[in-house]
Amino acid sequence: MPGTVSSTTMSPASAISPNRRAFLAVSARFGLASTLFPGALYTLAAQAQAASPVASPELPKITPEMIDAAAALAGITIATDQKQMMLDGLNEQRSGYAAIRKLHIPNSVPPAYIFDPLPPGAKVSTEKHDPVYSTAVATLPKNLDDLAFATIPELADLVRTKKVSSMDLTRMYIARLRKYDPMLHFSITITEDRALAKAREADSEIAAGKYRGPLHGLPWGAKDLLAVKGYPTTWGAGGFEKQTLDADATVVQRLDAAGAVLIAKTTLGALAMGDKWFGGRTRNPWNPKQGSSGSSAGSASATSAGCVAFAIGSETLGSISSPSTRCGVTGLRPTFGFVPRTGAMALCWTMDKLGPICRAVEDCAIVLTAIYGPDGQDLATRDAAFNWNADFDWKSLRVGYIAREFEPDKPPSPTEKQAEPSTAEEKKKREKHEREMAAYHARRAYDRKYDLAALDKLRTMGVNLIPVTLPDLPYGAMTALLTAEAAAAFDELTTTGRDKLLTEQGIEDWPNDFRIARFYPAVEYVQANRARTLAIRQVSELFHQVDVIVASSNSDQLLATNLTGHPAIIVPNGLRGADAPAPPEIDTGDDDQIGGSGTPVSITFLGGHYQDAKLCAFARAYQEATGFQKLHPKLAASS
Repeated sequence: MPGTVSSTTMSPASAISPNRRAFLAVSARFGLASTLFPGALYTLAAQAQAASPVASPELPKITPEMIDAAAALAGITIATDQKQMMLDGLNEQRSGYAAIRKLHIPNSVPPAYIFDPLPPGAKVSTEKHDPVYSTAVATLPKNLDDLAFATIPELADLVRTKKVSSMDLTRMYIARLRKYDPMLHFSITITEDRALAKAREADSEIAAGKYRGPLHGLPWGAKDLLAVKGYPTTWGAGGFEKQTLDADATVVQRLDAAGAVLIAKTTLGALAMGDKWFGGRTRNPWNPKQGSSGSSAGSASATSAGCVAFAIGSETLGSISSPSTRCGVTGLRPTFGFVPRTGAMALCWTMDKLGPICRAVEDCAIVLTAIYGPDGQDLATRDAAFNWNADFDWKSLRVGYIAREFEPDKPPSPTEKQAEPSTAEEKKKREKHEREMAAYHARRAYDRKYDLAALDKLRTMGVNLIPVTLPDLPYGAMTALLTAEAAAAFDELTTTGRDKLLTEQGIEDWPNDFRIARFYPAVEYVQANRARTLAIRQVSELFHQVDVIVASSNSDQLLATNLTGHPAIIVPNGLRGADAPAPPEIDTGDDDQIGGSGTPVSITFLGGHYQDAKLCAFARAYQEATGFQKLHPKLAASS
């Protein structure tokens, strides 16, 4: 299963993201201090073992003093007689951890439960129809490189009619990968031998009249958390650079069956966080001084740069949305359970999703048609239908918009203001923070103009926009589910100390997050999942009122809908003008909308569970009305 995401787009004032979690901030923000007791005991016992002058394979017995220390950390009080009653049970409970760890469970083994995003009474159509694609008649340019930014229907028409060969396209895209990778750092492995063999096979089949469909002969890139036999599958992480897996991921097998040609394994932030991987940082083709965001960093960057016809990414919490926004491409995050994750790295079994990153909406629909549906291995995948119809009457859809997301940011209330600094150093830090926040809000205000322009455009298209309200629930408090599952997925990294091999070691990075997750008790995990059930039911209610919801890409909906499993499609929404606020001097990865003249913005459309085809039909109508998908960066190869 795929672990995905990572650099989220939550604003500093809205929600703490799972990859931006400092322990004290989480405790204060979400009230978790009183839930840390079991993890605190384990940690205190481990520390006592480490402090012992004689190394011992056994953790020391939990003592009343340890319970006192853990209780103080947890902010609770336990009476003396209660502590004595607890000791035997706590020691016995802890003894079971080692037995399970001795199993050395691989990342590919899921927990013995299956997440279902559907609320009670939901019905899913399983009746499948042949897809209906748009008609594209493409002209072969004199310079083959001029096809680099063509859509899938355009490329498919040229390949089907034998105006261009798969081999020519494959060689052209591989040459572009090599040309621009030194500047953008978007590929980990170019699968040239495999690609040329598949391209040769595609050309032979097409010549013999055995055309497999619109992906036949088209080169693509796979986020390097997808297993490909015979090549490294690195997960973007130090310590995994030479890892190989002995079978192709299901998505890879399905794209092979569709005749597509895998040419590269693209970068991802280490273990699906952000855009920094063991080889450096993947860059934004529109402004290479900025990162591409992540974690589907290379898939978005390579697609944006015209170095693949399409790519596969994955999302847990923003990993398709964020880089699609930053790189100005179209990303489809399907309904949870639409695409099997077999052969993909697991990060969070109840949130991971695989999806296409392309130039245009119909490209995404074509790719999803090839990869969706059960495989008998990923038991979370549902037998639901995705019936793409390019002729669907999108005007029949009811369209809502999250009204709050299109309003100006509210100034902080008096209760949110901090006390005046008492020292010169504190004053300096306060002034720096205030400057950063003022710049952040200026960028937000500038970008909101593009969101509002999207609403205006939809109205000129005849869309009657219905205001809706995102349910008021503590979505941020539920994100600890992600890091708890991620810490389990990579348990041995923490317990063996191999987490030191990961490139990023800061307060906001996986090694620290995994350690923090040790303090998250099972009871609170279950409670957060119960809150998630409420979120699923209440967000799903919105789709009884409307079929599609328009949302700002940089908003709370990203967190909410990743928790509830609803689909989203992120489409380019123009370029920032010369009057755009300047971006920060350093791209920290904290904010995807750091802006700057000539960089892309996006808008997001949301849909009901397994209503991805209708969602794509509406997004395609908007895209055809605006034409923003036709914009692409002007690149110069690095020296």
